[in-house]
Amino acid sequence: MKRRLKQLQKVGVLLFVVVFMVSCTDDLNIIPNDEDTLLADEAFADEGAYEQLLAGVYANLALTGTDGAGSSNIQGLDAGTSQFGRVLLYLQTLSADQMIWSYENDPGTREIQRNIWTAQNPVILGMYSRTHATIAFANNFLRETTEEKLNSRNVSEGVRAQIVNYRAEARLLRAMSYYYMMDLFGKANFTTEATAINSVPPVIERAELFEFIESELLAIEDDLIDANQNEYGRADKGVAWMILAKIYLNAEVYIGENRYADCITYCENILNSNYSLATSYLHNFMADNNTNSAVNEIIFPIVSDGNSTQNFGPTTVMINGSVGSLEVNGQEVGVTAGGWGGALRVRKEFAELFEGGLFSSDERNTLITNNRPIDITDISDRDTGYIIQKYSNATSTGGFGSDLTFVDTDFPLYRLADVYLMYAEAHLRGGGGSLATAVDLVNDLRTRANNPNLISASDLTLDFIIDERSRELHWEAHRRQDLIRFGLYTGGNYNWAWKGNGSNGISIPSHFDLYPIPNLSLSSNPNLTQNPGY
Repeated sequence: MKRRLKQLQKVGVLLFVVVFMVSCTDDLNIIPNDEDTLLADEAFADEGAYEQLLAGVYANLALTGTDGAGSSNIQGLDAGTSQFGRVLLYLQTLSADQMIWSYENDPGTREIQRNIWTAQNPVILGMYSRTHATIAFANNFLRETTEEKLNSRNVSEGVRAQIVNYRAEARLLRAMSYYYMMDLFGKANFTTEATAINSVPPVIERAELFEFIESELLAIEDDLIDANQNEYGRADKGVAWMILAKIYLNAEVYIGENRYADCITYCENILNSNYSLATSYLHNFMADNNTNSAVNEIIFPIVSDGNSTQNFGPTTVMINGSVGSLEVNGQEVGVTAGGWGGALRVRKEFAELFEGGLFSSDERNTLITNNRPIDITDISDRDTGYIIQKYSNATSTGGFGSDLTFVDTDFPLYRLADVYLMYAEAHLRGGGGSLATAVDLVNDLRTRANNPNLISASDLTLDFIIDERSRELHWEAHRRQDLIRFGLYTGGNYNWAWKGNGSNGISIPSHFDLYPIPNLSLSSNPNLTQNPGY
C-alpha cells in the first residue's frame, strides 16, 4: 500500500512540475527535471493523471525533486535545507531543549540550535519556501479540477466522484501549510485557486490565517473520507480534526482567545473514531510502522521508502544521526554500522526527564548513557552527551528496511498519543471534559510504555503535562510550539543547554517566538514586512 503511494508520488511530482510550469510558471521558481513540454490539457488525456497530480501535492511533503535524494525543485535551495519534514524538525525540535546537531558547518544548523538565527538562515528559507510550494501545488490542483475543466475534458462520472475527495484533500494540505506558516512565521503570502496567476499575493497575519484555516477545515469536512478510512498516507477527517484541535489548543498564542472547549470537542471526535494505540510505543518509529500495530495510531505520516523514493527526510536524518560515535550501533537500527558518526545527541534537560528511577523500564526511555557524560560542553565533541535510539530502520518482525541509508520509516506527523495529552491539557486549562478521562488517557500511555508508575488526579498538573509531552512526543516536531504555549521558550524562565548560545543557557528575546521572514522572500513580495525584532 505504501509502495503504491510512493510510486504515485514520484510520478505525481514529475507530472506536477510539467503542469505547474505550463500553467503558472511565476508562482515559484520551480525547476523542471524533464525536458518534455506538455500542454496541461494533454497531460490529462489519461484520467489517472488526477490521482497522480494529487499525489504530487503529497509528495512535496516528502521529496525535494525528481532526480534523486540530492535534487531540489526549488531554485536556490538544496535538498538538505528544503525537505519539509526535516526543516520542520529543525525549527520545532533542534531549536528547543531536546536535540543537538554535532556538525555545525551544515548550513543553518548552528544558528537554529543556538537560537541566534537571522533572516538569512537557509533552514528558515527552506521551510518558508517548501510550505508555500505545497500551497501553490494545491492551488494548481484545484484550478485543474474545476467543473469547467472537467467538462471540457469530458471526465467520466466515476472519476468526478473521486475528485470531490481529492479536492478536499488538496484544500486540507493547503490549510495544513497555512497552519505551519501561522505557527512559525505569524504571516504568509496568501493565495488560493482564485488568485490571479503571476499576481503579487497579499499577505495575511495570524488572525486572518486562523480564520481561514478553521473555516476551510470545517467547510471540507463532509467531502473528506471518514477518519482512518482513507488510503494509508492520505488525509481524511481525522487529519482535519487533528489540525483543528491543534489550532484551538494554541489559540491563546495565535489570536489571544481561549478555545480549549473546542480543542476538547475535536479531541473527542478523534477518540471516538477507530484509532487505537500501537501495542508497543516503538512500533510508531520502525520501518514497518505503516503495517504494524502503529498503523491505527498514526493519524498522518510523512511517508518514506528507502527503495523507490529516497530522500534526506526527518527519519533518515534521525536514524543515521543518532548512531553513536562510541557505540557504532547502526547495524542494530538498520543502517550502516557507523551511521553519521554521532551527528545527533540529546540535551541534558531532556535526559533529566527520565532520571529518578521512575522511567527505568519505560519503553519511551531509549537513552544510551554508558561511558557518556550527560553534559555537552563542546558541541563538536560527539563523545559527550547521551544518544537516543527512538527511531529505527528495523521492523517489528525482526527485519530491516530496504536500504542501509535511506530508511523505510515513516515520520508520524500526527498520532493518537498526542490527542490523549492535548485532551488532558485542554481539560486542565478549563476546556471541560472529564478529569477522570484525562487521568485515564495519561495512564494508558504509561501502561503502553511499560511504566508501572501511574498517576492520580492530584498528579495531573500543567507542569506534569509539559514534561510528559516531552517524554512521549520527543523528536516529533512539537517541542518549540509546546514551550511557547507554556511561556517557557523565550525569556529566562526556563533555560536549557546552549539556549541563546550559552553553554548553560541564557534568556532569549521574546521576538524569537516567531521566526523572521527570509530576506529573499521579502525581496520577492513587496507586500511582505519583516517580523518585529529582526
